[in-house]
Amino acid sequence: MRRAFWPVLAVAVSLAGASGAAAQIKMGVAGPLTGPNAAFGAQLKNGAEQAVADFNAKGGINGQKIELSFGDDVSDPKQGVSVANKFVGDKVQFVIGHFNSGVTMPASDVYAEHGIFMITPSATNPVITTRGLWNVFRTCGDDDNQGQTAAKYIADKFKGKNVAIAHDKTTYGKGLADFTRKYAKELGVKEVLYEGINIGEKDLSALVSKIKASGADLVYWGGLHTEGGLLVRQMRDQGVKAPLMGGDGIASNEYAAIAAAGAEGTLMTFGPDPRKHPEAKAVVAKFQAKQINPEAYTLYSYAAVEVIAQAAAAIKSSDPKKIAAEVRTGKPYKTVIGELKYDKKGDITRPDYVIYTRKKGADGKVTYVEN
Repeated sequence: MRRAFWPVLAVAVSLAGASGAAAQIKMGVAGPLTGPNAAFGAQLKNGAEQAVADFNAKGGINGQKIELSFGDDVSDPKQGVSVANKFVGDKVQFVIGHFNSGVTMPASDVYAEHGIFMITPSATNPVITTRGLWNVFRTCGDDDNQGQTAAKYIADKFKGKNVAIAHDKTTYGKGLADFTRKYAKELGVKEVLYEGINIGEKDLSALVSKIKASGADLVYWGGLHTEGGLLVRQMRDQGVKAPLMGGDGIASNEYAAIAAAGAEGTLMTFGPDPRKHPEAKAVVAKFQAKQINPEAYTLYSYAAVEVIAQAAAAIKSSDPKKIAAEVRTGKPYKTVIGELKYDKKGDITRPDYVIYTRKKGADGKVTYVEN
């Protein structure tokens, strides 16, 4: 099924402070601000918006205020390229985004060609940083590491059990499923099903029937929260009790809303909860005062702005290429998600993943809790 997409929206929002002085550094945030994955787009937007407000309140970057604009890619690669070209025309120098790996890759080519530095808080496919582009960075880990973490857990906790693997055929979803599958096979995990579905599918009964027939004791899901939530909900409707395990793509509380009662017991790989970092305490309080839960990639987005600002301050320049070269030196950056250092590819040197389980809290809500 092919989804209809909204036109690209790129709305410039000035965060130049009370003085009214014109912004001098242009920064864009790109992600799915509308559509099925809008919850993740909101995380990127909220994180960058708060970071920019905080830096502008302190004078900006090297005394230059930051002007922030937003581009809605609706999780579609073609729209992502349109957003990238719009940013080029608007003379944006730095981009926080995109969210999806399959959107990040074509957009990053546009940014590289036009001298724009980009840092994604969430796109985890390893290929993103292995293409030799000068401008590509991320504040998250990659799916090679995430797949290893999942596979080790499965091999330990589901030893001798039947494991079904499903994915959404996207760069991210299939990529994550394949890394997990590879490492699980090396550890002797018994795979009984490997199946893909299309993004946007609502009726997953055919897949659920195959899962049921396979006798799966665990279903590993490579994909995002929308289809993942529907999958576990329909599994429960057909009497399949096997828990679902996924990656960072289901790290949104919207997953629990979609999965309903089936959400409880879901397993997930993600980085250690950034909200618990001592460095994040003051920023988390700011979000809470606004009634915003800075879950999942919100603080990763905030950290992306911090990396840019600290590197710019270190070399006293806002030149994107000079900042990219500085970040690749491996110097440490103190951020709300902890200290970050970068290798020559643009990856962080501590891609740590842990296991979470969704549990019902005292308030009756099901959320993810680190094991």
